[in-house]
Amino acid sequence: MERLKLTEDGSHSLLNSQYNQHYHSVSGALKESRHIYMNLGLIPLLEVTEAPIRVFEMGFGTGLNAFLTWQAADFYRKSILYTGVEAFPVSMDEASQLNYDIVTSFTGLMKLHQAAWFENHQLSENFTFRKEQLTLQEFSTDELFDVIFYDAFDPKAQPELWTEEILSKIAAQLRTGGVLVTYSSKGIVKRALAAAGFSVQKHKGPGKKWHVLKAIKI
Repeated sequence: MERLKLTEDGSHSLLNSQYNQHYHSVSGALKESRHIYMNLGLIPLLEVTEAPIRVFEMGFGTGLNAFLTWQAADFYRKSILYTGVEAFPVSMDEASQLNYDIVTSFTGLMKLHQAAWFENHQLSENFTFRKEQLTLQEFSTDELFDVIFYDAFDPKAQPELWTEEILSKIAAQLRTGGVLVTYSSKGIVKRALAAAGFSVQKHKGPGKKWHVLKAIKI
């Protein structure tokens, strides 16, 4: 059962009781997603790339990162192909309570949640959306992505998703020079990313969070 949480910037998050983890920072869900996944990950690519950008997200969750990706695609008028995996989707009832349409002045969150799994959906001229209901370990593709949003729960809650082995799998699905961004800056994460073939950068985090990571595939 998920529980709605109003974070400090006025945007919602959910508590996942299975892991006792919030999907986003309680200091500000929208602030966190914009800072890490948009400003460090996606936006720099949109500003220099004309070709379609392929985005992969580990942890579709509330849909906030996918929603902001859609908004960015339409704002920059550049093609983005988004793929996300989610093993344990939130309920439609709770998704409908999230206030992301209001706080972003953009509409369409429920289209993401209601979209059929394992199908491509052309949600706007610039945004193609796909989600797959499975674990990261089960996911496979022949595509190479340009940017990865790595938004698994904390390493203490899901240690199996922060190992060198799983991050090496992710690295194999990212083009050389591609970017992975994540909220976790723990030492074990930095070491696993480096061992998986990334050049790891530490950046200032949003709000009260000291640091986040941006990793570039070598």
